[in-house]
Amino acid sequence: MASDRKYIDLLVEDGGLVLDAGAQPVTTDNRHSIGQDIKHAVLESGLARALIGERSPTLRADVRTQIRILVEQDTRIVPGTAEVREEAADRYLLTARTYEFGELEVTL
Repeated sequence: MASDRKYIDLLVEDGGLVLDAGAQPVTTDNRHSIGQDIKHAVLESGLARALIGERSPTLRADVRTQIRILVEQDTRIVPGTAEVREEAADRYLLTARTYEFGELEVTL
């Protein structure tokens, strides 16, 4: 696994930038940056909202498949490793393996 900062991004939590004590944006890197990118892609696609709003188990399974396909289009993700599990009625855990930084988990 790589230890350098290959992928660098501004850290976003609860829809806003995280600032340090000096009011400067905090950065994140590598696995966390990839996870953050994937979470934003899923949210922006509307699939997370569709998943939480869907009552039919069959249609929820279809949306989970669409999310896996979207995630695996990211060239940093190993194809066939994305999974989406329901943790609660309004929360899902997405897991996948990156080529360079191992496993990642993202809560939707």
